Parts: sequence; structure tokens; C-alpha cells
Amino acid sequence: MDIFLYSIIFIIGALFGSFFTLAVYRIPLKKDITHERSYCPNCNHKLGLLDLIPIVSYLFLRGKCRYCKQKIRPRYLLLEILSGIVFVLFAMSINLQLLPINISNLVYFIFGLLYIATLFIIAGIDKEKHKIEKSVLLFGYIIEALYIIYLYILEKDPNIYRYVIYLGIICLLIVLDTLWLRKKANTSYVLEVFLLTMLLLTFSHEAITILTIVFTILSVSMYLIIKRIKIRFKTRAAKCVKAKNAVIPFGFYLCVTNIITLIIVNFLHLA
Repeated sequence: MDIFLYSIIFIIGALFGSFFTLAVYRIPLKKDITHERSYCPNCNHKLGLLDLIPIVSYLFLRGKCRYCKQKIRPRYLLLEILSGIVFVLFAMSINLQLLPINISNLVYFIFGLLYIATLFIIAGIDKEKHKIEKSVLLFGYIIEALYIIYLYILEKDPNIYRYVIYLGIICLLIVLDTLWLRKKANTSYVLEVFLLTMLLLTFSHEAITILTIVFTILSVSMYLIIKRIKIRFKTRAAKCVKAKNAVIPFGFYLCVTNIITLIIVNFLHLA
């Protein structure tokens, strides 16, 4: 029974992974992500249903567009597989079972998937554009607010006031960004990172968020060390270009390490 359940969850994760690639591409361009059909970025031909089956379509078409035969980057396939695996690991980490049904566990799982989906999109956009999209953050805040309402009304969570404080801080940061920075016609990536950190804090709590920040610092440090080693093998001109264009997507690292840390901590709680 669990194998059947986790197989369905993997398929759902792969479907989300296919959506992530679309969202990461369209959201920064302010394009519709729900009503406009997917199309090939090379020939602009609208894709049919058989072209959009996660994993299967890529393998069946041998990684090429059905219409223009342009190669499709393998990262789309890898993201679909990775999304499916992450969704399954999250379900396993909270011991989700079909029978007996645990309503609290199921609700946490549903909101958790939406939270993870939000982080996937934020991470993808930040890695590509070095920008944390406010619209995606807002979606994450709405998901968390709905979950907090559920905890307050049905679960009678005694820690509800902590969530209210977090949401209050988020509101203050949004007001700061809207009123103060916009007057200067400027955007602050640092403030965007703070807003993202509050999103992580509200859902995954203090301990996991602190671990996330620690692992992010370690990951960024390893990235810089490896990058410096690579630069040593290049010419001085290439080194200057690299140094000038070096950008660290902190939002990307925060999202990835938070997902990993959340799943690992959930597994440890089951042990």
C-alpha cells in the first residue's frame, strides 16, 4: 500500500517539476503561468498533451522537440526526477501512510508540498536572475497564513502567538520594501533574503532555520573555494572577468539547504 502511495506522490512531484521549469522561465518575464499553453522556446510551437508527460515525454522524444527537433536541455528531465524524489522523501520523513489516515499528518504534508514547491521556484529564479520574486514570496506567505489558521482553529496549537509575531515581522519588512526602497527606485537583495528567511522561519521553525543558515554559509564557502581553485588555472584576464561578474545566489542556497535540512530533521524525529 505504501509503495502505491509513494508512486503516486512521485508522479505528483514530477508533474510539479515540469511546472517549475515553466514558472522559473515565465514569472520573471511577467507572463501567465496558468492559462497560456506551454510551447517550444526554439520554434514557439504549442506543445500537445503527449509532449508534456513528465519524464516519459523526454525519454520518448529522445530529448528533442517533436516539431523542430531542437535538443531539450537535460536539466528539465533532471528537475522532474529530482522533484519526484524530494516529494517522496518528504512523505517518508513524516511517515505518511494511506491507512490509517492521520488527518494532521496529511494536512501538514499538503502544506509542506506547497511550501517546498514555493522554495523550488524561488531557488530556480534566484539562480538564473539573482532575484527573489516578491510574487512567489507572497504565495508562500499566503500558504503559511492558511496553515496557521488551520493550526489555530482545528489543532489548538499553543504556539500560535509565535507565528503571529513572525507574520508581523514579515508585514513590517514588506512595508519597508514598499515605502522606503521604492521611493528611491531601488531594490535590495539583502532585504529580499531577509523576507525569504522569514518564510523559512515561519514554516520550519527556529532550529531548522538556524541549521539552514549554517549549512548555507558552509555551502557558499565551499562554492567560493572551488571557484578560486578553478580561477588559478585560467589566465589573468579571465580571472578579472570572473571576479567582476561573480554573483552568489544566497536565496538559491537557502532554499536548497532548507529543504534538505527539513527532510533530515523529520527523519531524525521518526528514529
